[in-house]
Amino acid sequence: MSERKTQGRIFWGLLLIVLGVLFLLDRMNRLDFGDLIGTYWPVIFIVLGVSILLSNNFKNAGSGIFFIIFGAFFLLIRLDFFSTIGRYVWPLAIIGAGLWILLRPAWHPDKKKIPEMTADDLSISQVLSGTSRKVESQNFKGGKADVVLGSAEVDLRAARLSGGQATLLLSVVLGSIELTVPREWQVVIEGSPVLGSIESHKKTIPDAEKTGTLFIKGSAVLGSIEVKE
Repeated sequence: MSERKTQGRIFWGLLLIVLGVLFLLDRMNRLDFGDLIGTYWPVIFIVLGVSILLSNNFKNAGSGIFFIIFGAFFLLIRLDFFSTIGRYVWPLAIIGAGLWILLRPAWHPDKKKIPEMTADDLSISQVLSGTSRKVESQNFKGGKADVVLGSAEVDLRAARLSGGQATLLLSVVLGSIELTVPREWQVVIEGSPVLGSIESHKKTIPDAEKTGTLFIKGSAVLGSIEVKE
């Protein structure tokens, strides 16, 4: 069993044990679990985000961070945090903006160390919108696509793989990614769907007809990733 699957098994096993203990205490009238859930239900989203980060070894972490921030925001609302510190928000925001302006050069990454996306790479980031891309690069090197509350359709049928292989990192939260690939490509998928789906409808081809291999590492939370030809 892989380390990632082991981490996921341990995480969800411990979570079920904790929930069982809480329900047991509620039945024994030692704890009002219903009232606890009514107040702390956003923690469910935080736990979901942490689970996504662990299952992906903190790689391609956009969807996990999204759920953690989403859950933390509503948890603070439930705890009446904003009304308590509301009078301090604007002064702190102004101070934070000033610090960001002063320190930004020190935190700016070295662009020479980070390769920029080229015409041979795929780079998609969609939030609350949709996009359709047709890739015709004859030296396709892979890339990434992040979709939140949106959709992306990518057509790779006119592309050719650089060195016979490439890797795509795909992340979907409440949305969809549809990938169309050439018949002669082999597709290898490694995915971690959470209340979503990652599936391939591509037919298996003989090794003699294969011209390259496309590796897909996907994460789908309440969304879908679909590969077809």
